[in-house]
Amino acid sequence: MSVPVALYIVPTPIGNLGDLTPRAVEVLSAVSLIACEDTRHSGKLLSHFNITTRTMALHDHNERAKAQWFIEKLQAGESVALISDAGTPLISDPGYHLVSQVRAAGFQVSPLPGACAAITALSASGLPSDRFSFEGFLPAKDKARLDKLESLKEDSRTLIFYESPHRILPSLAALEQVFGAERPMVMARELTKTFETFLVGSISEIRAQVEADPNQQKGEMILMCHGYISADEDVIPAKALDTLKLLCAELPLKKAAAITAEIYGLKKCPLQARVGVGLVTEIVCQ
Repeated sequence: MSVPVALYIVPTPIGNLGDLTPRAVEVLSAVSLIACEDTRHSGKLLSHFNITTRTMALHDHNERAKAQWFIEKLQAGESVALISDAGTPLISDPGYHLVSQVRAAGFQVSPLPGACAAITALSASGLPSDRFSFEGFLPAKDKARLDKLESLKEDSRTLIFYESPHRILPSLAALEQVFGAERPMVMARELTKTFETFLVGSISEIRAQVEADPNQQKGEMILMCHGYISADEDVIPAKALDTLKLLCAELPLKKAAAITAEIYGLKKCPLQARVGVGLVTEIVCQ
């Protein structure tokens, strides 16, 4: 197989090697050169699929300087693929400067669909997914972390953060401090791997679970918080709650909430915040 001269953006598995698509294998085998975040890490993946294409490191520390070198390879008629350690390149991973400079030089950038931890986690979270904001990693320093969260405190979209084991407890504490203890959230950990876990509840409940269980402080984590709901939006008439109780007896919670919202002219978010992730407060669905 041969491929046209271009920069190919190739997502790689976030855990399960079976998630590398056949097309990704074909492209990685056919290009002249693969730009890797870490050649040693990627070497294991490439070896598993018997891909022998030459690799070159492209990471945060050399990306700006190295971009022109890759452009020269494209000018010489060589095709290039970009991969990161896991997931889709550029999503909290290197690649922005390379893609920007390659486009400015007039070459095609061709993306392949594939694994992305943020989207994978959101799809299974039960949180509203019609509007969301991916915020990447929170700042490492306490003040900067709190300032960032303050700027997002009244954002109505579902908020998605990546987090690492050594910062998970300070980040959960900061989320509780700024967003409040009762804000619904979901924490996904080790997606597609053996110990894949979803913790569902309020921020304070999830923080308590993680503090109590050292196993929940290991691996790669995605934190997803329900968007802000104003005091006015959170008022749900008693009749609407009664209707919701009846519908819950026959329908899935999300569908029941959607129908109730339509009947009473309510926004779905306040209802979904109550039931969408299992936080049943004013109603009990048997």
